[in-house]
Amino acid sequence: MGKKKKDTKADSKLVRSINKNVRSSTRKLKPILKSIVGKKVDIAIRNLSFSEKRISKDVKKTISSAVANAENNYQYDIDKLFIKEAYCGKQIIMKRFRPRAKGRAAAIKKPYSNLTIILSEIKKIEEKHGTKS
Repeated sequence: MGKKKKDTKADSKLVRSINKNVRSSTRKLKPILKSIVGKKVDIAIRNLSFSEKRISKDVKKTISSAVANAENNYQYDIDKLFIKEAYCGKQIIMKRFRPRAKGRAAAIKKPYSNLTIILSEIKKIEEKHGTKS
């Protein structure tokens, strides 16, 4: 029962960009990331630029960084890039306190997130027409 090794050539087509310490919770980031997965890069950037969410600027910046990585490091064509994966994870939580009535204090949690964008190139698959045999 040995494990199969992943094909390294398939992984070489992926371009990654990670943005750490994004000042937003993962709960607010996930709907934005779900809306851009599977789209071409230029369409995703256009959608984010018209989004009313504050955090969409950071997501757009991360996508632009991934596109620059693809162009400079791997010489990919920008027009063929699409967003294969986009996910976020928890980072630190800054804790602050607000004074309340009767000498009490209420905790305020200010969460941070990590944002990861993975791009890939679109490949055209040639369909072979043939007979069943």
